Amino acid sequence: MSATQPTHPAARYSPASERNKQPIGEALLGLLPPQGIALEIASGSGQHVTHFAALLPGWQWLASDPDASALASIPHWWPQGPAPLQLDVSQNPWPLPASHSQLDAIFCANMLHISGADSARSLLRGAAQHLRAQGQLIVYGPFIVEGLPTAASNLAFDADLRARNPAWGLRHLSDIEAIAAEQGLHLAQRLNMPANNLLLVFQAQHTPGA
Repeated sequence: MSATQPTHPAARYSPASERNKQPIGEALLGLLPPQGIALEIASGSGQHVTHFAALLPGWQWLASDPDASALASIPHWWPQGPAPLQLDVSQNPWPLPASHSQLDAIFCANMLHISGADSARSLLRGAAQHLRAQGQLIVYGPFIVEGLPTAASNLAFDADLRARNPAWGLRHLSDIEAIAAEQGLHLAQRLNMPANNLLLVFQAQHTPGA
């Protein structure tokens, strides 16, 4: 299921999102129940949420991003969706509307390696506060996994990111797991995805806000 690329100049286009939305969507079909309430963090252009909303019609999706240009782009990709939320994961608490204050799923793609190291803690803290018991935080992107060789392309990508911004770079999965455990989340599944990416599924075992 693909949305037609909008022609409005405010509509951003991400080649990476266009490539990976289908395999991610197929994974979500296997992970998520038929219906629920979901929040996408760092929605960017809006291509992902548009695809997922069509693929999972029983789910109520809400897009979010801290960037004004992303917030302007999303409605052109997903005109039938609710207005996207301006949200930076570092906010505490997250300014979620009542309709999405308790979530069955949170999805975040390709954010952790292009933001400061504290973004992982902020993402996991917010997820712990808003996921229902057994809710899922689903994170997509490249990671360094201890004990496994890192693909040469990922090593080159990591070096390029750090050259552009010393605070950026691929995160170690063990570090993410440790932060998740502090927040009452555990890594329930780790799925291998195309282009040396992973889909990490963290699960909540608590009541939101507890």
